[in-house]
Amino acid sequence: MTPNRDGLTVQELAPMDRGIRAWTFCFCSFLLETMIWGFCFSYGIFQNYYTTHPPFNSSSRMAIAAVGTIAIGLQYIEMFQIACVYGRYPDYMNRGMWIGLALHFLPIFGARFATRVSQLILLQGVVFGISGGLLYVPILKLIPEYFSERSGLASGIIFAGGGVGGFFFAFILNALLDQVGLRWTLRIWAIGSTIVSGIALLGVRPRLPVPTYASGQRRPRFIPPQLGLMKNPLFWSVSLTIALQGLSYFPVLLYITSFTTATSTPLTAVIVTSIFNSSAVGGQIVLGHLSDRYPYPWVMFLSAVGSGIVAFLLWGLASSATQLYFFAVIFGALSDGSSTWANASFDCAGGRPEHAGLALGGTSVFKGISAVIGPVISGLLLDAGRGSSIGGVLGQKGYGMVEIFVGSCAIATGAGSILVAFMSRRANHVS
Repeated sequence: MTPNRDGLTVQELAPMDRGIRAWTFCFCSFLLETMIWGFCFSYGIFQNYYTTHPPFNSSSRMAIAAVGTIAIGLQYIEMFQIACVYGRYPDYMNRGMWIGLALHFLPIFGARFATRVSQLILLQGVVFGISGGLLYVPILKLIPEYFSERSGLASGIIFAGGGVGGFFFAFILNALLDQVGLRWTLRIWAIGSTIVSGIALLGVRPRLPVPTYASGQRRPRFIPPQLGLMKNPLFWSVSLTIALQGLSYFPVLLYITSFTTATSTPLTAVIVTSIFNSSAVGGQIVLGHLSDRYPYPWVMFLSAVGSGIVAFLLWGLASSATQLYFFAVIFGALSDGSSTWANASFDCAGGRPEHAGLALGGTSVFKGISAVIGPVISGLLLDAGRGSSIGGVLGQKGYGMVEIFVGSCAIATGAGSILVAFMSRRANHVS
């Protein structure tokens, strides 16, 4: 706040794309992403533990996998709805984040009392997924307030937090499970992650003044009438491409640990999982930076085609841990694609930053659907494989059809990216 020449107090806005406020927001958002998505991306460690230890080892693999898929899927699917609520009630967004933090603690701590997979699905899946949306959606809404020319780079840094968390948490959680068991692991994690997330929330603040509404004063509509996503061909092409990308990414995220355990050693499985998650850090930042400098559809295209090729050649034909290490590095770096979302959503919103968060939330619904459907399809394909390979070459331990599914969806994502490029050029030409 500074006084002007007339003695009135004027609020100075923090600069965009630079300055301590912008990069503090970026760092705190990165930290929150690390705690929320890093834990989700490390679920393979829990899944491997649940399938081999009582009281959950007698349950089906698909039921255990559903815990992780529901948590991830919910966080994507609910983004649009929560973004609409925060858009109508912006003065309640800060309160919603702290409610989300409380819900973040309760399911992790409460899961230590679970004795059935259905209880894990409710706590570690549903409730944790809801908490993640309440905590995470404000970040998506605030990115356009802080970044414009560097939105891809900033998004890449923020979204890389999931990879950082996935790398370190895989080792930490595996060590805790070995040393103190499941109950104490969940107790320790609930307390520690809640403290770190609470600190991160202090830096996730709006750049623009938050409007306040008196009793009876008309609030904005949940969905701005001028947004027009449902009639926008670009939105649908981006959403379809993101859904295809999710169908290739999430089966690997959830099954790479169990595949490596079945074909190698538990230690190798932890290393591969960590490499897979950590490689996303550099990949997200580089791809985000490239999407600021070059048309984002072609960044999507190259990353998708590269993912498909390594899925077929390195995972499909894997006969040693070395091939899995290379697969984890390349596929992990290329396959997520979240760092191109900021520019794609800005494009879907017609270049209006105030609607970019809603557009991103709309496309995230489709990624959430793929987060649920992809692992379910893969689980069915895995059961159908019955531990055999295809032609004696492709896919060990019955994973051949899963690998074909993953690779095919990645190549299809590349085709979808070409459609996105066409629709983007058409939309920009019309405007």
